[in-house]
Amino acid sequence: MAAHRARLQEFEDTLQSDSIDRKRLGRLCFNGCPFENGYRSICWKLLLNYLPKTKSQWKEVLSKQRELYNHFVDEMIVKPGAESSSGAHADDHPLNPNPNSNWGTYFKDNEMLLQIDKDCRRLCPDLFFFQRATDHPCKEIINAASGVETLRKRVEQCVLQSETIQVDRLGKANMIMSRRKRSEEYMTLPDGQEAHWEVVERILFIYGKLNPGQGYVQGMNEILGPIYYTFATDPDAQCKEYAEADSFFCFTNLMSEIRDNFLKTLDFDSQCGIGSMMSKLVDKMKSSDERVSQRLQELDLKPQYYAFRWITLLLSQEFPLPDVLRIWDSLFADEERFDFLICMCCAMLILVRDELISGDFPHSMKLVQNYQKTKIDLQTILSKAVEIR
Repeated sequence: MAAHRARLQEFEDTLQSDSIDRKRLGRLCFNGCPFENGYRSICWKLLLNYLPKTKSQWKEVLSKQRELYNHFVDEMIVKPGAESSSGAHADDHPLNPNPNSNWGTYFKDNEMLLQIDKDCRRLCPDLFFFQRATDHPCKEIINAASGVETLRKRVEQCVLQSETIQVDRLGKANMIMSRRKRSEEYMTLPDGQEAHWEVVERILFIYGKLNPGQGYVQGMNEILGPIYYTFATDPDAQCKEYAEADSFFCFTNLMSEIRDNFLKTLDFDSQCGIGSMMSKLVDKMKSSDERVSQRLQELDLKPQYYAFRWITLLLSQEFPLPDVLRIWDSLFADEERFDFLICMCCAMLILVRDELISGDFPHSMKLVQNYQKTKIDLQTILSKAVEIR
């Protein structure tokens, strides 16, 4: 208890300084950020370069960025295409073949939105938080009088009933009415409320619109989810109120560092992005535990089969959310920027070395693809990773 109070005091002293010592902060965060007093939220904003190290600038920076995010929401969701529609040509209609037309953009956006909606609805299924209503919905969107369509409803209207022809074995044709499967199994809130997953959906949609070269890639929801959860559950009321805008910019900054992992144009043999990270993992395993490394080769258990997800999603799918938050404290604080992630992956493999050495391919594959079921204590993994580093 006394040690915990001492750590809290260290965080307090570090964050009270007008010029934040980032190296000192990094050392503290590497061993875990306390949730009390919103320390994790503040530390992540600093470590992800959203807040400047000069504390006196925080208020101005936050105000400017939050206003900018509101502008994005207004331009892309509340009044999409408002500027261009005033000067729209008469030939801009749903069947216009021009891909740059307003309707062409709308249909292209819907393709991206359908995937975002599907992923966000099932975000952290073991945690009810994302299905709950937020206390800070976008007022312009949930106000029925505004006539603005929520992204959720826009998706539901995209999933239209269609007719297909089915021919039986006798050659008889029948018209079959089918509806593309929606997520009826997911609870939707009444009008006037927004679930937290809808907020995450809006952030990702805006990010995809602002980054057309990359767009939305499946798995980005798993990167944004823990960030948004941290800010939206912060004990500070203002942090909760602006969780959406702050999450957007922290997510954007994080993606600027790991975006190569999501580029479809880079294959596993590439010298950058996910290919490079998996090569580092192979090399680190050779130097950390040659026997396990050799056994993985004997089994032909390539890192693509398991480490692709581990690395791309920063281990967010391998552990329960509270453990993910603790892991990310160390990852964000890592001065080498995610080299510690490779050490974590090595530690995970070494800690199941006996099963890997004795098991066959199916058993080993199941083991590494469902690591959470090993029930190895997180602190044991972290300690091993520090030892490897």
